[in-house]
Amino acid sequence: MKELRMAVSVSVLLLALTAASAGQTTEDTRKQSFTSGMQTPSQVSTAAAQPGERQLSDEEMGDLFMARKQYREASETYRRLAELNPKNAVYLNKLGIAFHQQTALSLALKYYQRAVKVDSRYADAENNIGTIWYQRKKYGRAVRAYQKAIKMRDDMPVLYSNLGYAYFSDGKYEESIAAFRTALTIDPQFFERGASRTGSILQDRSVSDRGRFYFLLAKSFAQAGNYERCVVYLRKAKEEGYASIGDVKKDPAFAAVLKDPAVTDLLLPKPVESTQP
Repeated sequence: MKELRMAVSVSVLLLALTAASAGQTTEDTRKQSFTSGMQTPSQVSTAAAQPGERQLSDEEMGDLFMARKQYREASETYRRLAELNPKNAVYLNKLGIAFHQQTALSLALKYYQRAVKVDSRYADAENNIGTIWYQRKKYGRAVRAYQKAIKMRDDMPVLYSNLGYAYFSDGKYEESIAAFRTALTIDPQFFERGASRTGSILQDRSVSDRGRFYFLLAKSFAQAGNYERCVVYLRKAKEEGYASIGDVKKDPAFAAVLKDPAVTDLLLPKPVESTQP
């Protein structure tokens, strides 16, 4: 059945570029970088074949298409690789991501599941399954997928962050805070890092109640001892119109920042605008 294109806002962040050749296992991955431009595949191959330069492999071509957001070309390239190497979980996962970026979510899910079937310890693909459910607003299923991924790899902050977003969207705020706190324990700068557009693991940071979300993230930073970032996200929560910003006064998690002048200023009541002409 032809994949139904979904009109959804896919705010995915593709991280940790995996470059495993047909002879590598899932664990034998590493980051690669690519040049920019808009050459056709034949032009790229010709350029790479110049004296002293190495011609790009098929996988590198697929990765290059992904970096340039040429997702249809990437999916065609990864599909050929997956057909030639049906036991290569990395190729299956990358094919899923290429379809994911075309919002062909059913096809993406199919290849993520095949990747996990090939390699039952492949946390990246299990995480990506969770992202499918998250984007379909099946938050309970997303939580279970992220938890399975964490059992495979418990040292990846992105997995805990994704779990936190799923809990938040499911209205389980304390569980969300705990997951974010764990992500910050592993990598204190995780939420401050930028994101590349190519990779093997997806993250969706879209939320509806941004004010509440920023407040909970501020609490996570406070509990992690990062008071500077706590204040930043408290300010964001107030800017988003979060009505319960005053809760910082009675929540023990914020005790260490209550005397911060910036927080004191945030808690001041909004001045009443004069109606005088």
